[in-house]
Amino acid sequence: MSTMMAAGISDEDVLSRLRKVLHDTFEIEPTRVTPAAHLFTDLELDSIDAVDLAIQVQDMTGMRIKPEDFKNVRTVGDLIATVHSLLDR
Repeated sequence: MSTMMAAGISDEDVLSRLRKVLHDTFEIEPTRVTPAAHLFTDLELDSIDAVDLAIQVQDMTGMRIKPEDFKNVRTVGDLIATVHSLLDR
């Protein structure tokens, strides 16, 4: 079974997948991962973590992420929107 996501997936499904990735990769409690959560201040990720997260999103979507796709991502909600934009290409 493929672990990649398909276009048309709901925000809730993307959020669920991100909760798992953030928990598995960074040991962040899933309840802390909400659309309003700021990746750097609320979830305490740093710039190296952001690179790891970008790689995880690439793996999730099967799409290559360009740095400009990720430079404005600050919150989990931004990340959900980025996942949708990658899937809709």
